[in-house]
Amino acid sequence: MQTSKQVLKDIFGFSEFRGVQEAIVNEVISGADALVLMPTGAGKSLCYQIPSLVRRGVGIVISPLIALMQDQVDTLTQLGVKAAFLNSSMDAFNSQSTVQQLLGGKFDLMYVAPERLLSPSFLAVLEKLDANSQIALFAIDEAHCVSQWGHDFRPEYRQLTELRDRFPKVPRIALTATADAATRVEIIERLSLESAKEFVSSFDRVNIKYKIMLKDNAKKQLEEFLTTEHPNDAGIVYCLSRKSVESTAEWLQNKGWDALPYHAGLTPETRNKNQQRFLREEGVIMVATVAFGMGIDKPNVRFVAHLDLPKSMEGYYQETGRAGRDGLPANAWMAYSLGDVVNLRQMVNSGDAPEERKRVELQKLNALLGFCESTGCRHQTILRYFGEDHPGNCGNCDNCLEPVENWNATIEAQKALSCVYRTGQMFGVAHLIDVLVGKLNPKISQYGHDKLKTFGVGADLNPTQWSSIYRQLVAGGYLDADIKMYGGLKLADKARSVLKDEDVVWLRRDIGQSKKGPLKSQPTQRATQIFANASEQLLWDELKALRTKLATEQGVPPYVIFHDTTLLEILRIAPKSLSVFKGIAGVGQVKLEKYGSQFIDTVQKFK
Repeated sequence: MQTSKQVLKDIFGFSEFRGVQEAIVNEVISGADALVLMPTGAGKSLCYQIPSLVRRGVGIVISPLIALMQDQVDTLTQLGVKAAFLNSSMDAFNSQSTVQQLLGGKFDLMYVAPERLLSPSFLAVLEKLDANSQIALFAIDEAHCVSQWGHDFRPEYRQLTELRDRFPKVPRIALTATADAATRVEIIERLSLESAKEFVSSFDRVNIKYKIMLKDNAKKQLEEFLTTEHPNDAGIVYCLSRKSVESTAEWLQNKGWDALPYHAGLTPETRNKNQQRFLREEGVIMVATVAFGMGIDKPNVRFVAHLDLPKSMEGYYQETGRAGRDGLPANAWMAYSLGDVVNLRQMVNSGDAPEERKRVELQKLNALLGFCESTGCRHQTILRYFGEDHPGNCGNCDNCLEPVENWNATIEAQKALSCVYRTGQMFGVAHLIDVLVGKLNPKISQYGHDKLKTFGVGADLNPTQWSSIYRQLVAGGYLDADIKMYGGLKLADKARSVLKDEDVVWLRRDIGQSKKGPLKSQPTQRATQIFANASEQLLWDELKALRTKLATEQGVPPYVIFHDTTLLEILRIAPKSLSVFKGIAGVGQVKLEKYGSQFIDTVQKFK
């Protein structure tokens, strides 16, 4: 029997485990349960793939996503691992054939959807395998789906505790990249993992640069970001609504970008076609709702952009985590507005969920708003939310690279809150600002708001500055949006102490309002770094072209052949022999034999 390190090197092409991978692998190989919390791109899959290859029998991987199953099986097949999947995309004949091969011991790993796994017919198959000690382990991927408070709740995950009851001797490993403390507790409880050892890696994605800005013609802001930072890169643009997805994708197409829409309202055929193009072509931008992304394993996504505020810190962390899975530099960029805040709070409050769930969802949204409005290090704030300390400023976010001023805004806050109160706690921001700056219009006159003490009291600030103040007062919990009044603002309990001079309000001075003027953004270092000369750039293009050719011939995404990190190492090392090529990270024995000579020949043409 091979050791875990032999499997790591011979099959996956890596000399050493990363972080806690080895401890997790050894725990599961020994037959014990494990709960793994590890950020996207840190190598969770190896934590169950290697034990499945070392232990006797087949590893059963429960995954909620068809796309992820196909991607994982393609990747493993390239490595010479016998893997397959069972899901609703297969017809009856292929499903039955796969089951028969499974019973015949033909597979090392089997990916299956939770609803298929829990069907009586498949449970009967598992019982036959278990009777002959032919199940290596159960891996429960995306384990946060079990949480009713999570953003990807899947009811069928609640029934997976049946695995412990039916197959008590088979080790289980539950894995997720997104779980706050409450969700971790629920995963343990719902999956009966009380005896499982917990492995929690750092949630810090050090290669991602976070940048958050206020909306001011969001599409033009997006265009500037793409043109400056990612003119030829693959990425994801998230929008809150299907309509916004469609209009943004069309707008980008008209501007010359290779952009595709993705949302639940499109036909399955269109969604699949667009997803395949994103996975298999270079430089494609996917404009999508949150319906797209979980389980997408494309490692060279160089940016994730949000044109609307997500619903929670977990959602934001998971969505931005789809950038830079290969560990190379990547961007997480977002533009948001007070309108986003009001819309999301209305969505929560007007939904059919129980009051307790609404309260939790609003808490999660408020945590994200606090993150957006924070003047501190973005990496620190994210890690603090997940219960982790960060040693110091990251030097890789807007607040560290472009420090923001704080200012004592107590008097201005009192004016803003008083205006809300005196107008009846039923008007939106635009009307309130008109009152504060003394703008006389028919609506102001109609309601007699030009007679109020607050009319014109804020004329020393412009509407943009008042908009920033109101946004931050909402984010800080001083104001609430009243859905019965179509987003009209009303005072929260926290406002009372401010109006009574019992509390001081400090706000951030938005970039562009500072007396120092707007600060220039520092572009993220390109993932491919700066090539030493034109010859290196040409070689990089040739290596990518060869990878794409091989991928097209086999009907798989290019990164299944080699990740960008492996291509860069090939370029830097310039191997002249197979023995040198074998030492490159990501080159296992099967890939060495299949592709080594072709890549060596390509490199040597430039030397």
